[in-house]
Amino acid sequence: QVQLVESGGGLVQAGGSLRLSCAASGRTFSSYAMGWFRQAPGKEREFVAAITWSGGTTYYADSVKGRFTISRDNAKNTVYLQMNSLKPEDTAVYYCAATASGAGSVLLRDSVYDYWGQGTQVTVSS
Repeated sequence: QVQLVESGGGLVQAGGSLRLSCAASGRTFSSYAMGWFRQAPGKEREFVAAITWSGGTTYYADSVKGRFTISRDNAKNTVYLQMNSLKPEDTAVYYCAATASGAGSVLLRDSVYDYWGQGTQVTVSS
């Protein structure tokens, strides 16, 4: 069992930065691949970024590539999402998730994730 708690969301102006954190409970955090997803009002949840258990491979949605960076610290049971050059269209509730699936394109699918956090709101003003 893994419990996930996101933090770091807030209100920021366009062009600004935020760093989201996702703290995980449980001793097996390092065996899970981690992902970030987001859901804007009236829209479906969408993939943002993912990272393998070792941190050796990362994946990004085209819409955030070059602006967002996912990383993890297995010693701290935490995964991060550094978000730079934020745009109003990045406004959403951001969720972190954990999956026992190892790697590859499956990490882009929300259906493979076993555990989800409660979400943190990110609002980017124009």
